[in-house]
Parts: sequence; C-alpha cells; structure tokens
Amino acid sequence: MKGKVIKYGDNVDTDVIIPARYLNTSDIDELAKHCMEDLDRDFVNRVRPGDIMVAGKNFGSGSSREHAPAVIKASGISCVIAETFARIFFRNAINIGLPIMECKEASEDIEDGDVVSIDVYSGEITNETKGKSYKGTPFPEFIQDIIKAEGLVNYIKEEGK
Repeated sequence: MKGKVIKYGDNVDTDVIIPARYLNTSDIDELAKHCMEDLDRDFVNRVRPGDIMVAGKNFGSGSSREHAPAVIKASGISCVIAETFARIFFRNAINIGLPIMECKEASEDIEDGDVVSIDVYSGEITNETKGKSYKGTPFPEFIQDIIKAEGLVNYIKEEGK
C-alpha cells in the first residue's frame, strides 16, 4: 500500500476518532463523515483513499468501541502506523481488517504530507519523500490472513468453505 500521510501525536483516543455524540447510527459511511472531527476538522476533506495515518504513543486508547478502527478504514485510510496502540484498539483493528503497524522510528520521523509505502507482510515501511526505510513489526501469518480477508468475520466465512 502507498499513500500520503496524515499525522497526529500521542494519546489519540477513541472519543476523538469518533465522538460518542454520533454513535446513534450504525451506518459506517455516515459515521466516517465525523472521523477525527474533534481533533482535525479538515480531516474528512483532505483524506483520500489509500492515505496512511501516522501517530505517536497509545493510539486508540479510551473506550473499547469497534467503531473507531471501522471509521478510520471507512474514511479511506489504508493503514495506521503508530509507536504503540492501545491493546483493545489493536485487536479491534485486526477484527475489522484495518492494517496497523507499530514502529517507533517511523512514528517519530515521518511527517504530515510525506508519501509512504508499506509492506504489511514484511513490516517494511518506506518514506518515499525522505528516501528512508523503517522496520515495523509484521503480523504473524494467521493475522495477515485475517487482514487479507478484510476482517475476522470474512476470514471465518472463508475458512468454513
């Protein structure tokens, strides 16, 4: 995957990713219109399919709502890179098939607007703007299979065939 970076700092919590006041609908496309709204009012206007979100420590902390990774994915973000993820967000992202990658060096060095390519299977992150590479932690093969299937439910359906 390859895309332009939209970058945030540390401790981006689920209430900022999708404010609770919008959770009166289950329409993911409607919810995606409010993704990151309280942190970055312009996010929905500048995000493009394939873009990559980069953040600092503790991304996705807060409530355990699965809506947070789902709206990020529905907004067009193809992958989230962070120094660390809150554990429940990490698991929810895998469950809905949102590729995520932990990499401290990439999190610190990549800047808003950089163009980045990612091989989620090897963990290789390349900042094409700066001509630098970073090594993230790749997922084990079974988690890669869940991501390829676009989420746990699809993976289970495929396995049941």
